[in-house]
Amino acid sequence: MKVLISADMEGISGIVHPSETNPGGYDYERGRARMTAEVNAAVAGVLEAVPAAEVLVADAHASFRNLLPEELDRRARLVRGQPRPLGMLAGLDDDTDAVLFVGYHARAGGGPGVLAHTIGAGILDVRLDGRSTGEIGLNAALAGFHGAPVVLITGDDAACAELRELVPAALNVAVKRALGQAATVALHPDEARDQVHRAAAKAVRRHDQVPLVTLTGPLKVEVDLYGPYTVDLAVLVPGVTRAPGARTVAFTAADVAEAYRLVQLLAQLALITPG
Repeated sequence: MKVLISADMEGISGIVHPSETNPGGYDYERGRARMTAEVNAAVAGVLEAVPAAEVLVADAHASFRNLLPEELDRRARLVRGQPRPLGMLAGLDDDTDAVLFVGYHARAGGGPGVLAHTIGAGILDVRLDGRSTGEIGLNAALAGFHGAPVVLITGDDAACAELRELVPAALNVAVKRALGQAATVALHPDEARDQVHRAAAKAVRRHDQVPLVTLTGPLKVEVDLYGPYTVDLAVLVPGVTRAPGARTVAFTAADVAEAYRLVQLLAQLALITPG
């Protein structure tokens, strides 16, 4: 059995402020240690249920260099750094049997959600055939495209509800309850890890009972960008056009994989500032 754990940071128990998720910020080092420990709980749960499982962990936050490699469970392999194919789901392929989302956050506008946003600071919203979709929805659809169900999500209650709407059969662990963008009622980290461990074991045991998220192409994709300069860059990409509204671009993708790649590219363009 092959399992991919995609690990974000905003949904880790106790984390509430951007400084805790950005290198050099107040408590970032403690945040990445807690992130690593919560991921280890998921790894341990997977391997408790299926001792022979192949487990890959994709560091999926910001620069994709947050997990502490020397502290990660040595039975897992770490996917680290960027740019890379499949972004937050790097390591996914057609042989993957199950995907777990650990430390995930809700999309922008889906709150109240702790540190809710949609694919970095540069993208305000992504709509697939008119439906607003955040990182949870995009990643679940890409996993489904490769034949892998998302069997577990951990994060705040808003993130859990977002996946539950898409995949009611998936398990969820709300390690904190959102009071707002930067406020929460959180489980003790040890309790959070215990719950993640138990849920990960249960989730992989029943992976064949969880349906795939499937989106049939072609897909009409609209992306609301934060900066007008990014719109100017985006329309240089073949197939991307300026849509009504100063911040919106649109394109048609043949399938989810193509849509995902182009959205990744737009997120990188959003990091460029005028020269």
